[in-house]
Amino acid sequence: MKNADKKMGSFAVFCNDAEDLPAKLKTLAAKQKLKSFVLAVDNPTGPDAYKISKDADVTVVLYNKSKVIANYAFKKGQLSASDVTKIVADVSKIVK
Repeated sequence: MKNADKKMGSFAVFCNDAEDLPAKLKTLAAKQKLKSFVLAVDNPTGPDAYKISKDADVTVVLYNKSKVIANYAFKKGQLSASDVTKIVADVSKIVK
């Protein structure tokens, strides 16, 4: 895995209180054979420290040593290839 020596990790937190979501995520993780990627569930507002936008459908948070470095919020369908390029560039700054 790229940057494994940097102890970089990744995960997805689903901010949703649907009762069946944990079971669905467990099935998804098994189907996709996820090994180094964590799927988690939190309340709809998400962790306070992440400052999740209530209007966002997708939020990408980059953090280092428990400090948020960048926070990107997108409405459904608005996350573009150029946004991903910018996020990846910011990740590169963190793991340098």
